[in-house]
Amino acid sequence: MAVLFSCNVVKRVKSGDYLITDNQILVDGKKNNNERVNNIIIQQENSGMGSFLGFPLKLHIYNLARPNIDSIIEANILSDSLKVKRKMALLSTKQFDKWLNTKRNFNRWLKRTGEPPTVLDEEKTEKTVNNLRKYFYTQGWLDNEVTYDIEKDSTKRAKVTYRVTTKKPYLLDSIKPIISSPAIDSLYDTFSKNSFLVKGEQYVESNFERERSRINTFLRNSGFYHFGQDYISFVLDTIGTGQKINTELIITDRTIRGDDSTTVRPFKTYTIKEVNIYTDDNFDNRFKAVSDTTVYDGINLYSKDKLKFRPKALTDAVFIKKGDLYSDLARSRTSKYLNDLQMFRYPSIEYVENEDDSTLTANVYLEPRKKYELSFAPEISQSNIQTIGLSFSTGLNIRNVFRGAERLEISGIASVGASKDGARSESQFFDISEFGANLRLTIPRLFTPINTDKIIPKYMSPSTAINLAATSQRNIGLDRQTFSGILSYNWKPSTTVTNILEFFNIQYVRNLNTDNYFGVYTTSYDRLNSIAQDINYIPSDDNLGFPEEADQFINDVLTGNTSLNQNDEDFVTVNNIEERKQRLTENNLIPTTSFDYIKNNRTNLFDNDFSIFKWRVELAGNVLSTLSNWFGAEKNANGQYEISNVAFSQYFKTEVDYVKYFDLGKDEVFAFRTYVGIAIPYGNSNSIPFVESFFGGGPNDNRAWVAYDLGPGSSDTADEFNEANFKIHLSAEQRFTLFGDLKGAVFVDVGNIWNVLDNVQDPAATFEGFKSLRDIAVGSGFGLRYDFGFFVLRFDTGFKTYEPSLPLGDRWFKNYNFGKAVYNIGINYPF
Repeated sequence: MAVLFSCNVVKRVKSGDYLITDNQILVDGKKNNNERVNNIIIQQENSGMGSFLGFPLKLHIYNLARPNIDSIIEANILSDSLKVKRKMALLSTKQFDKWLNTKRNFNRWLKRTGEPPTVLDEEKTEKTVNNLRKYFYTQGWLDNEVTYDIEKDSTKRAKVTYRVTTKKPYLLDSIKPIISSPAIDSLYDTFSKNSFLVKGEQYVESNFERERSRINTFLRNSGFYHFGQDYISFVLDTIGTGQKINTELIITDRTIRGDDSTTVRPFKTYTIKEVNIYTDDNFDNRFKAVSDTTVYDGINLYSKDKLKFRPKALTDAVFIKKGDLYSDLARSRTSKYLNDLQMFRYPSIEYVENEDDSTLTANVYLEPRKKYELSFAPEISQSNIQTIGLSFSTGLNIRNVFRGAERLEISGIASVGASKDGARSESQFFDISEFGANLRLTIPRLFTPINTDKIIPKYMSPSTAINLAATSQRNIGLDRQTFSGILSYNWKPSTTVTNILEFFNIQYVRNLNTDNYFGVYTTSYDRLNSIAQDINYIPSDDNLGFPEEADQFINDVLTGNTSLNQNDEDFVTVNNIEERKQRLTENNLIPTTSFDYIKNNRTNLFDNDFSIFKWRVELAGNVLSTLSNWFGAEKNANGQYEISNVAFSQYFKTEVDYVKYFDLGKDEVFAFRTYVGIAIPYGNSNSIPFVESFFGGGPNDNRAWVAYDLGPGSSDTADEFNEANFKIHLSAEQRFTLFGDLKGAVFVDVGNIWNVLDNVQDPAATFEGFKSLRDIAVGSGFGLRYDFGFFVLRFDTGFKTYEPSLPLGDRWFKNYNFGKAVYNIGINYPF
């Protein structure tokens, strides 16, 4: 790579010109690492596969193009009549012209995809110097000095160093208000308390813009309907102040511009005289007269047809109240709440100034969406247990079911898939299937027996969801039916925070084909069969039948009816196989209550400098355990309470998930993720249900292992589905643009799963404190992503870098090759 760089990088740089290979900014003698400052440089060095690799890929692509392709075609092809004649003997005239155009188009593609060399231009260097001066001026160093040095060499390369001397910063001193309108001046002591301009702090220009915005927001929410940010200005005085800045805050009167004249008046507050809701405003009935009028909670509701909503459902969505001062906040909360209802198309709010010149009428215009909406969604999928899967889902969305702006969603899914076994010619190809139905009712308020408005006010958009679901799966072995019911509450305390309380969630999982356990978990069966042969329980050329013979052998081993005893390694293995079998085949009744806290400060899809924090805590079985104890319910042979002959689960579970993105500029993003989850059984359970356990590996986890293939701990079980009740996972990924919509990435994934505080006794699979952290798996690799705009198609290659299942001291880079790599295809980014 270094040879390629040195030989070709200046290929298109003319004699006397210099390619900029490095820009450096020194601030008071120290190298600047602030990306915002580095981006001020006008002439950036050529980009490519990430600055950390130092390889300008786009420049090399550009250099492959011929600057004079038409002249080359003329000289090498068209001017040689013999060559043209030979080509024409093979191609028609049309094909020959197309062949020449292909060469021209490919050359244009190289130029368009690549990036021309950044050639040194000292005028742009001078502009960069001026921009640096301006930037440091805005940060409080008003007397800063900026110079630059250019280092040129004989190979047509140049390095530019900018030297910034900041000198003594200027500090804010006095702030004097000059406010023309008495109504605003009377509020100065109130709105100045949270000022961004603090005496003694360093001058920062952006704080003045933040202060203008803050004052404007305060006044707009205090009744000043006509006020705008342009009425606020600052005058700064630095003459003879000794690096101190005296500030005048100026707020002028209102300017009213007419056709021929302009008048100036003091600002005054406006109150809301009336609030009107037009419930069915649309183009089709624009000429109809209002036929239904209702007044509720001081708000007038007008309908041209019969009112289809209960009045309270609409007035609850309006935060603009009769008699209140005008407020932008009330307007924005109303707009947000109405959009969250998903009942109306583009709801709009209009204020009309009344003739008394001191009050406003607020008009809310609503256009209801269709009551019924049908959706269809086909999908093709692939996973670690199926070579191909085909699914089809359909849903019916019914709005305003009970006239209270409720939404009822009825959906169904049907899917079929082919496992590796099913793909064999002697087997049925589609041997995996799933059918399910879901019923979800969303109520736009907290459906509780007590009033919660003081705790969770309306502006938090509270809602209640009642969900009923049933699925039936036929897979490659343990067929399963699942039934669930959920009552949950959702509210948003701020624009970045979402809270979800699943007050009641009960799930029943019924395994239908438990007799085929060893037909699915063949690794366990092979070990069991091998032990039976080794101790002559069966002949060496015979196999245990299942389920009867395999179950009988396990029973004989554990009850002491074979040559094995509890100290034998094979006895422990059989015991572990039985524990796992019981856990994965038992039916589960899982009653839970959980709380989710989600903070996402991403502003939009193009924001690449944000963080997401998620915390979930879940309790299972406590209510049923308490009630069973109160009523003296009997326990089964395993000391567990049962409901309809099924022992209910009891555990504590919590998960913490943190994602952080750093925008490095130049289309580069560094992202990392930290995840920790633990589920501890107690009381009525000594293990966690399979559906609530953790697994490692897969396209969104540790990409060097396939899903369910990693762990637990340092164990080398080779089980088909490895799972445990404790998980640690960390990922770091550097993303960059190769060219166009094709992106690249390099990544490191770290983590594993363990058993802790449950009934698993295998030391290799259990977490035993900090020493178990040596069993964390490390995967690394690279990936390609193509951005289609509405989704990203991802292809990642993961290499096993550190394998905890290998002996200590022999874990690094043992299978670090393409033959042992794991190839992942995914949709969108892994985190």
